[in-house]
Formats: sequence, structure tokens, C-alpha cells
Amino acid sequence: MNPSPPFLASPSSAPRNWPAHRAVAYMQGSLPMGGVVPMTPIHAFESPPAALRLRVEHALQPRRHDIDLGGLLAFVIDEVVTADEADAIVEATERFGYHDEAPGISTPPGMRMNKSVHWVADDELTGPMFQRIKHLLPDVLGGMPLHERFSQRLNMYRYDANDVFNRHTDGNWPGYSLSADRQAMREWGPGLRSGLTMLLYLNGPANGVQGGSTRLFRRDGQWVDVAPVKGSALFFRHGFGLESVVHEGCRVTGDVSKYVARINVMFGANSESHP
Repeated sequence: MNPSPPFLASPSSAPRNWPAHRAVAYMQGSLPMGGVVPMTPIHAFESPPAALRLRVEHALQPRRHDIDLGGLLAFVIDEVVTADEADAIVEATERFGYHDEAPGISTPPGMRMNKSVHWVADDELTGPMFQRIKHLLPDVLGGMPLHERFSQRLNMYRYDANDVFNRHTDGNWPGYSLSADRQAMREWGPGLRSGLTMLLYLNGPANGVQGGSTRLFRRDGQWVDVAPVKGSALFFRHGFGLESVVHEGCRVTGDVSKYVARINVMFGANSESHP
């Protein structure tokens, strides 16, 4: 049974007002043990939610900590979002609803054993988040310059008891955002491609999560475990080249679900045009 989401754990929190939401795209969704759901939605709000309009937070002091993976690129940035901002992201995605199927994701049976929902966030959320930490991100990756925006398509994962994401590498993706009329998801031009996975942790052991570390593998087979810390983010190289970091989302063993957002850090030509 899925436990109460963490945003319900603080009775002092004021209720949030959420706009209506709709599907802005449909893709084939893969199921954890194989098979597909043909019309799996990708969601967006009909207007930017007030709870997801990030502001300047002088109390946040983002700091980067590099991880020794024998030459592979991986690092953690602390204090990317506040606890209240993390809770608002969780609450938003629970309104869309988590399901077994994941749109546009292709994984072999038994690899991705968690729940998923994809949505297209507004620049009011992803823009300030990028500005808080861009000075800590690589200026260039694989010869391509850092783009000034995150992709706004967020892949959300909820790990309930015994959920796991077994050993894998993340693919690289195009960028996405909403169309001007907010009716559809649009894909950015071919000059931009993701180079880093950003795993934004929305809760962790301090909030009752048991297990759920992200395990990063070195080329020699040794590994480093990164425990989720609410508001922090783990970054690592992705794609299918030799520099990509093999990793797994370790099993959650307790009754509190773990929430994490995968956000794509973009590199390449300054173009967001679409066909």
C-alpha cells in the first residue's frame, strides 16, 4: 500500500491552489515487466501554478561536491530547492498521478521497477532553478557549450516499498517545453542535446525514506552510494558513450515513498526551434 505522500506530513502547511491540468502529448509507455500502454499521457498545468513559481532564496547556499568515479563525471549540488519547494513538486505530480507505465521510456523487463509520471514544467520553476546553480555546472561538455535552460520535460519517479531501478545508463534526449498556447509539448531543435542527468531529490532518509540510495559504478566495478537528501541534486554524465555513468536506484525498504525528478541538462547550439 502506498503511504501518505510527504507533503501531507506537515499539518501547518497552508493548502495550495492548483490550476487544472491536461495531457499535452501521448507516447507509448513501457511497463516494468514488459509490455506497453499505447497512449500514455505527458501532463502540464493550464497556467503556471503559484506554488511552483520559484523566487530568490537567499537562505540557499548551493555547493558542489565532486564524486571520485575514477575519471567519470559525477557531482552533488546541495540546496538546489527549499523543503517547501520540494514538497510542492511532489504535490503537483501526485495530482497528475503516478502509474506503472513510463511514456517514451524503453527498458527491458525487470529493470525499472517503480512508478512514473512525466510532465512539462513551466519556466517559472526550471528557470530560477537553473540560475541558482549554473555557476556550478560545466561550461562545456563533449565540446558543446552549456545551454541556458534545462529541458522542461521532467521525468518523475516514485519508489514505493521494494521498488528499485536496476543497473542501467540514461539515454541522452532532446529538449522540450510547452507550445505558446500551452496545448502541446514541443521538441527543441537538433542542435541541442542533453549531456547530464540531474536527479533532484524531493525527500530522503531525514524524511523517513529507508534505502533508496543512488549507486554509481566506476569502470572497475566498484561503486559509490549517494543517499538522497531533500532539496539536493545528483549530476552525472549520460548517453551511451564510454564516459556515461552506469548507476542504479537502490531498493526502498520502508513504508515512506522516495520521490525524485530526472531533469536533463542541455548542451549545444543556442536553438530551441521546433519543426
